[in-house]
Amino acid sequence: MMCVMHTTKTICQLGIDLFLFISNHLRSRSNLAAENLFLRKQLALYQERGKKPGRIDTVEKLTLIGLSKLFYWKAALIVVQPQTLVRWHRMGFRFFWRWKSRPGRPSIPEDIRRLIQQMARENSLWGEERIANELLLKLGIRVSPRTVRKYMPKEPSRGPRSDQCWSTFLRNHAGAILACDFFVVVTVTFRTLYVFIILEHGSRRILHCNATSHPTSEWAMQQFRQAIPSDHRYRYVIHDRGRVFSKELDGFLENMELRVLRTPYRSPKANSICERAIGSMRRECLDHMIPLTENHLRRIFGKWVSYYNQSRPHSSLGPGIPEPTSWVPRSLNVVRHHLKEDKKVISRSVLNGLHHDYRLVPLAA
Repeated sequence: MMCVMHTTKTICQLGIDLFLFISNHLRSRSNLAAENLFLRKQLALYQERGKKPGRIDTVEKLTLIGLSKLFYWKAALIVVQPQTLVRWHRMGFRFFWRWKSRPGRPSIPEDIRRLIQQMARENSLWGEERIANELLLKLGIRVSPRTVRKYMPKEPSRGPRSDQCWSTFLRNHAGAILACDFFVVVTVTFRTLYVFIILEHGSRRILHCNATSHPTSEWAMQQFRQAIPSDHRYRYVIHDRGRVFSKELDGFLENMELRVLRTPYRSPKANSICERAIGSMRRECLDHMIPLTENHLRRIFGKWVSYYNQSRPHSSLGPGIPEPTSWVPRSLNVVRHHLKEDKKVISRSVLNGLHHDYRLVPLAA
């Protein structure tokens, strides 16, 4: 606020000096010569007493620099040294050049800014990369995550650090690998439920998700029967060394022509993709809801897994969507920072507003 007031005051004072200069230019030459001599006499008295002049402000500096272009100023300069006036001029040129070559890209259109702010406001769990992927994949608007970051709060990245050996292995075999794991959920009555998920590495798609209060090997076998068809293309299954994954279960998987890869003890990174999916399930769903019963938990997972597989952008896919539905276009005519004129954006609530799904639809005729 103070900077704006100071700038306004400087501009007003420069305008007054410019008006006085023009009015003096219209006066007669003899009148100006007499006034000039009168002022020089007073300045000589001021110089004779040897008093130190007051501090010169920005307006006076600019005025002196401007007047120095019209006559030989070195003989008339008294209050400061000639080198000082030259330094002022160089400072003014640096300020002018800094203003002329100011860095930065032009601002994106107002409607795109409002849309980014809407997404950040409606989805407090999303980061700049997630919003940029949502705009790119579903709305056909290419906006850099750095540009998105300007209009939303900054949050540190919470993604795990990948291991190069496992990442190389997974890239070479992702399409043929399944991963599974259990995690715990506590209901409103403090009842402990065990959630079992089966994940496909290649597409990051959750094949199966179910919950039980008494996990056993027989129950886990039934989940594999429901999730994996008889004519499957998978070769490997990754799981930890929990008691549920018994020798009978491993033998059952081998009969399904699946090779079991057991992770080392206390090494969750060996099953990192499944652990990341569980982390996303907790951060984006369970950390914000309290399941009432086992059936309530299944209904919650039914809605969230459908959103996770069919609508949620995944950065690890390029970005991409594991199982895109018909309304998600396979290819978009991507433009930068503009909405298509014949389209509009609609928002669909997921889990009663915990997340939102954005789509492009034609404008009504």
